[in-house]
This record gives sequence, C-alpha cells and structure tokens, in this order.
Amino acid sequence: MTKKIVSGTVFLLFSLYFILVQASDFKVEKSTFVYKTIDGVKLEMVMYKPETELKQLPAIVFFFGGGWIKGDPSQFQHQAEYFASRGMVAFCADYRTQSKHGTTPFESVKDARSAIRYLKLHGKELNIDTEKIVASGGSAGGHLALCTALIDDINEKGDEMSVSPVPFALVLFNPVVDTGKKGYSKGIPQGREFEISPVHHITDHVPPVLIMHGNEDKTVVPENVIRFNYLMKQRSNKSALELYKKQDHGFFNYNVSLKYFRKTLLRSEEFLENYNLLKGESWGKKYPKS
Repeated sequence: MTKKIVSGTVFLLFSLYFILVQASDFKVEKSTFVYKTIDGVKLEMVMYKPETELKQLPAIVFFFGGGWIKGDPSQFQHQAEYFASRGMVAFCADYRTQSKHGTTPFESVKDARSAIRYLKLHGKELNIDTEKIVASGGSAGGHLALCTALIDDINEKGDEMSVSPVPFALVLFNPVVDTGKKGYSKGIPQGREFEISPVHHITDHVPPVLIMHGNEDKTVVPENVIRFNYLMKQRSNKSALELYKKQDHGFFNYNVSLKYFRKTLLRSEEFLENYNLLKGESWGKKYPKS
C-alpha cells in the first residue's frame, strides 16, 4: 500500500511538472537572495522569474502562514511558479517567527513591510514595476500582507521610510484580519492587540483586496473576514470575499487539497487579470481537479 501511494505521488508530481513546462507562456528561473539582515539574522526571498525580454514586470510576494510561530516560504512555491509562468516576478519571503527567532508578531510585521520596501528600492535590478507589486499570504501571512497596506506605525528603524510599503493589491488566503478580542491574537503581547489589527485600521484608500476563506474555518472564524469585507466596502474600498463551503483553515494549500488549490489559484488568477497583471493564456485548469 505504501509503495502504491509513493508511486502515485511521484507520478502526480511528474505530471504537474510536465504540465508546467508544456503549458506555460514563460520558462521560470529560480534564485534566492537576502533582503534584510537584522540582529545577525539573514532573511531571504526566493524569486521565481519568467525568462523574457519584457521590462518592468508586475510582481507578487507571498508570506507563509503559521501563526507567526513557525512556517516556511515554500508554502506558496506552486502559486509563485504558476504566476511567474504567466509573466509576473514572484517572491516567497522569509520573516522572523517565534519558534525560530524568539520574536513576536510585531517583528514579523516589520519584516513584511521591509520586504515590500526592498522590492521597491531594487525594482530596476529585479526587473519589476514597483507600482504593480501585489502582496499575498495565508493565515498569519495574510495578516502580514494586510499590514503592509494598513499598519503605518510598525517599521524597522533601519528601513528607508521615504519608500511606502503599500502594495498595489492584495490576494489573501484565510487571513487573520482581527487580532483583537473577536479575532486571533496568540503570541501578541497583552494590551497591544489592536496595534496590528487590520480590521481596526481600515481607511478610505486601501488597495483592492481578494479574500478566499473556508466557511467552516475554526482558526480564523469566517465572521471576521465577513466583517472586514463589509467595513472595507463601507469605506468605498474594493473588496471581494469568496467563501468555500465545508472548508476549514488551510484548505487552499497544495498539499492539503488539489481541488481547492486549483479553485483558489484560478480565482486569484481572475482577480489579477482584472488589473492586467498577467501575460498569455490561463492554463491553471489543466491542474488535476482532485
């Protein structure tokens, strides 16, 4: 039985690689670089770059989930590869977490904002359009993406403050939107919960947002994103919320459900296409449905 499972997994991964090579508009190059050094810690980004002569490409940066406690940039590898194959420069960013660095979510927020600033400062050498950077992430990573747009007062002292970390748009997977009493606040110092709570910092000029969330999420309850979506629209911001039936936290992950990985990938693609951020034709439907 174990051999059959392993063989099936290997065959599936080979099939997906074959689809990627055959169907994509651009071949993708992968590389890694350090975007920030803090207290002796080197934080890296993995870059997925389309092979093209085109200049100033749109970009998307992914922040992994894990409750600000743990996690790995590889969580969004497949989404990054896909959008790179459609002409975006995609990045998977590392950031400080409690288990690895002994930090709080505040340091994670600082790192996310530093990451966007780095991309804007190095746009020419990375061949990206610094006005077209999308921030994305899941769970705590979705929270960090939102914080690049909404939390103005939490910044690294050494950052170039003249550069805004606010992205062009946001693509969020079951994000933490509320770190107050009604939300998810594990690891946040008592009394400081509202300082990095996105729902409490909504203004009139938030970038367009897409939220994809399971309607049976027990970690980040759906009521939080429903309220966030409502308040966004109350302030005349563009906000789209997709609720997926009978899905719990993390449903979108490649290693959890290919069906919902595919569904959320295609919905993200549709959102990005609406802002003319992608090149060529969609081939995401060629991913297996289950």
